[in-house]
Order: sequence, then structure tokens, then C-alpha cells
Amino acid sequence: MTVREDAIRRADGSDGIYGVVDKPTYALVIPLDGDRMHLVEQFRYPLGMRRWEFPQGTAPDLAETPPAELAQRELREETGLRASAFTELGMLDVAPGLTSQRGHVYLATGLTEGAPERELEEQDMRTAWFSRPEVEKMISTGEISDAQSVAAYTLLLLHERR
Repeated sequence: MTVREDAIRRADGSDGIYGVVDKPTYALVIPLDGDRMHLVEQFRYPLGMRRWEFPQGTAPDLAETPPAELAQRELREETGLRASAFTELGMLDVAPGLTSQRGHVYLATGLTEGAPERELEEQDMRTAWFSRPEVEKMISTGEISDAQSVAAYTLLLLHERR
């Protein structure tokens, strides 16, 4: 991650500064098995609390990794799941007024279970299966408040309507 301040010229000709946080592209995966979805829960330091979300992450040391490979890696690392099929659902911009980070959203199906391969920061991570009604209730009550997870669920619903 880098933080920079860019000198800019506004439309009216006045000068200004724009702060930007640059972070690598991430992948988010919705593991779907019938009516069940696999979520991860971990402590989110900036919020000071544990949060449920879909598996997601970056590969800062592998910035050139294709998004589909990154999605497979994140799914395997965080949940131990492997998928026989990955379908790209869309792209999300995390916070385009603040950061350049973008994310690719994938649907993972044909799942088989295995052992997670978590990074050090993920040692306290928990995982569980939830039904769609449970996921929707968690979103509506704020138990799932991760904006990327909520937006990814919307991309899934739109994909299923096609």
C-alpha cells in the first residue's frame, strides 16, 4: 500500500491536492453449494470487531497474478475449499474517491473441502456455511456490513436473473 498526495488543477483552474491510497487489485469469491454460501469471519482491526464476509484478498507480492488465479488462491487459503468452476460476476471499486483499489468478484461452484492455508494475519479466522435466507438476514441486520460482500451478493443476484 502506498499513500500519495497529487497536485491537481480543478475545473475552475484553481490548484489543489488529492490524497490517494494505492492498493493492489483483489479478488472476492462467493462459494456457493446449492443454497449454501461459505463465509469467513475475522477480526477487522480498523473497526475493532469481528465481521463476517465472503473470502477475499490481494497478493501484494504477486501483483501480476491474474484475477481468476487470485480468486482460487484466496478461496483455498481462507476456507480450504477448491472449486471446479469459477464464473466472473463483475468488478467493484472499493472507494473510488479515496483508493485506486479494484476487485474482481467470482462465483465458485463444484466445491470440494480441504484444509485452509491461512496467512499469519488470518490465524483467528473462522468459517461457516450459511443458507441464503441467513445471509440476507445477516446483511439486513448489519452482521455482514462489508461493502464488497454486500455488493458482490447483488452481482450474484443479477447474474442469476440472466
